[in-house]
Amino acid sequence: MEPTISRSTDLAADPEVVWAIVTDLPNMGDLSPENVGGRWAGGATGPAVGARFRGVNRGPGKEWRTRVRVMECEPPRWFLFDVRSPFGMRVSRWAYEITPTATGCRLTEHWYRVGNKFVQRYLGPIVTGKADRPGFNAYSIEQTLAAVARKVAARAGRP
Repeated sequence: MEPTISRSTDLAADPEVVWAIVTDLPNMGDLSPENVGGRWAGGATGPAVGARFRGVNRGPGKEWRTRVRVMECEPPRWFLFDVRSPFGMRVSRWAYEITPTATGCRLTEHWYRVGNKFVQRYLGPIVTGKADRPGFNAYSIEQTLAAVARKVAARAGRP
């Protein structure tokens, strides 16, 4: 399956450092303009294939919960998870790809538009308040990548 939207940024950091940031789902609220974090569930304590996570998202005047399951996990290179509504409908798929470079690594965030037409056309806009989900997710990815870059710079003691 090809991603619907992908954006990348080059970071002057070891892939392991970036991996630790993007797989820390409970603290995703530090990075994302929509997700405010959540908690690992079902005995999971961190990223692993099959691990479950309960997320919380916020938009203008709205808050909604999601159920996440890690589908692929290859430290420190690839992290992919599916997001479902509280009712079990698959609504999205997200992935982080970390590729080593000569100066650190390249972080790419992917969003895959999944879910049936009902989810895409009706449920998504009602729950999130965003009629243009692809447009918002492109913005969201760009904001998340910029926040990761700031966090990497802060850890390295750079402004």
